[in-house]
Amino acid sequence: MYVFGGTLARYFGLRFLSTVLLVFFGIFMLVALIDFIEMMRKASDVPHASALIVAKASLYRVPQIIERIMPFCVLIGGMSCYLNLSRRLELVVARSSGVSAWQFVAPAVVVAFLLGVFATTVYNPISASLREISKHYETQLFGQSSEGVIGGGGGTFWLSQRSDQGQAVINAQSSQEQGIRLGGVTVFTFNQAGHFTSRVEAHEAVLQPGVWLLKAARVFTLGGKPVAMPEYRLKTSLTPEQVHESFATPETVSFWELPMYITIADHAGLVAAGYRLQFQKLIARPFMLAAMVLLAASVSLRFFRFGGVQKMVLGGMASGFLLYVLSKMTEDLSKAELMHPVTAAWLPVLVGGLTGIVALLYQEDG
Repeated sequence: MYVFGGTLARYFGLRFLSTVLLVFFGIFMLVALIDFIEMMRKASDVPHASALIVAKASLYRVPQIIERIMPFCVLIGGMSCYLNLSRRLELVVARSSGVSAWQFVAPAVVVAFLLGVFATTVYNPISASLREISKHYETQLFGQSSEGVIGGGGGTFWLSQRSDQGQAVINAQSSQEQGIRLGGVTVFTFNQAGHFTSRVEAHEAVLQPGVWLLKAARVFTLGGKPVAMPEYRLKTSLTPEQVHESFATPETVSFWELPMYITIADHAGLVAAGYRLQFQKLIARPFMLAAMVLLAASVSLRFFRFGGVQKMVLGGMASGFLLYVLSKMTEDLSKAELMHPVTAAWLPVLVGGLTGIVALLYQEDG
């Protein structure tokens, strides 16, 4: 048993780690290739589009895409690792020496948990910052129109502000630097009495101290002709922190900055459910990855000589898919404020972990 606690534990842990990393980088390259091809297709209509900029824009967005499917990388990696150990009869030899299934799984659970800690504290901030750089390159390629940007945010952004000049409602098609720089901007202005005064359309808007600077603007007023202006200044009392709250999606905010966003939203009386959910999901990530190891082990520790390998693999994939559906359902319920963010983030973890434990208890004898 002492040998298992040292040499064998390190062996199983390193085998699991190497397999998961191999799966992760394989999926990373596959997603990067598909995303680059799709980006090149979108950029084919853009004159003088540089292949280098397209590659950078695609490469910098891939880490955030991979972050969403990281639990499945661990699931596939765990299944591949244990199936390979079984095929090479290493599990048979270890089992004959008195090693239980829980001792097979324990090193992988520890490694997965540590990978989750790394993914939350290090990988997430890096992917969030790279996504902002990707938006910059997408702007160079497609301008400020979100129609050309792949996955440009899933819709438009809205913001309402009030100043001594009246109220203004700002709509933006794209956002950079977490709301400091907006693209495809339309502003509806109203006087103090609430009557509509003008509509301003601009190629770009940049937040500066006390003012929105709208570039390449066109001003439309009631009964008047459109007026083109190189720059249009819209007075504002908004701070960068308030703009971040309105335009920054939770997925683009670093783990270390999420508590600040939640505090700002609470003080401003705004809904912070999305940020709370993202924060809880990141905290729960190490436990989610550990639960994926339990699921992988429950469907892949069966010896090859017993057959049924295809059914085991399909069972593992189906379990991962159902867990993904559950996580999306709880996420949507939380964003609609029908479920508490803590419950929404931790329920899939509990379901996945308990399912794996129960399956292992049913299959193994100790």
